[in-house]
Amino acid sequence: MTVRITRRRAITVLAAAAGLPLLMKANAAQARLVRWEGTTLGAPSTIQLYAADEAQARTALAAAQGELARLEGIFSIYRADSALSALNRDGKLDDAPAEFMELVAHAKSLAEISDGAFDPTIQPVWQLYFSHFTAANPDPKGPARKDIDAALALVDWKGIEVDAAKRRVTLAKPGMALTLNARAQGFITDKVADVLRAHGFTQMLVDMGEPRAMEAKPDGSAWRIGIANPADNSKAVTSVDVVNKCVSTSGGYGTMFDEAGRFTHIIDPRTGRTAPAELGVTVIADNATIADGLATTLILAPEHKRQQILRAAGALQAYFVTPQGVVATVTA
Repeated sequence: MTVRITRRRAITVLAAAAGLPLLMKANAAQARLVRWEGTTLGAPSTIQLYAADEAQARTALAAAQGELARLEGIFSIYRADSALSALNRDGKLDDAPAEFMELVAHAKSLAEISDGAFDPTIQPVWQLYFSHFTAANPDPKGPARKDIDAALALVDWKGIEVDAAKRRVTLAKPGMALTLNARAQGFITDKVADVLRAHGFTQMLVDMGEPRAMEAKPDGSAWRIGIANPADNSKAVTSVDVVNKCVSTSGGYGTMFDEAGRFTHIIDPRTGRTAPAELGVTVIADNATIADGLATTLILAPEHKRQQILRAAGALQAYFVTPQGVVATVTA
């Protein structure tokens, strides 16, 4: 098996490494930092919140974990019993959960805004690359062009048919499959943050794959999040201070199908080719649902359309990082 998975959202590793020591030093007398670690859709996740009552915080974190588990039961592509897996298996999903309907609508909107640079029906092509590189002695040149073209024939976001009245989602062609990984982690981040706020907590960093900062820390300072260097994503090329914002990063280096890094998990739905390994994009938005997916989209979008897509999607700013560590900023 040659697939090398590090972490799709490498920025979250940097967020913990760069931010945690500062948070511990900044604890106010009336508030203690409480931290939870786990996974969301297979990716490491953290919650850091300030609480005057640790027992109350633990109760809130238990409720957050319950919400996380519920949403994973809807969106996980790895669980056979999830709503998403049922849709991909059967080609349609009746009585779809409200959250599923909401996120599919978000995904279709981003596909339209980006002219198909983002396409949630890319799953057949991703599966082709995965199957190819996890087979015994895979051809280092990648899947055959004819196989890529056959998988691409199943990719078309316009083939996602949504009947809101009947709460039904249908895929237009047999063999089509949906992935919401480039949106679901952000969506879950927002929903978990809502649960914690409902329990009375406001000063926190919720990261279910996309770090979202809620309010300033007790000392009034912002939450600091590092932006990874694609050439060495254990290091940051710069950092951003955020309050009431989400930061989402995507880069081909997160998952590479081959040791040489020629083939990555970010696949252009128009060509079937994969994005370069050493290129990263970070997006800042008011919430994680908006930011998630947009970073991947902007990697694949033409440079002259970046600002237009950023603005239309409702995000605030994007940072493009080259293998040389050069950071270019686009503001909506």
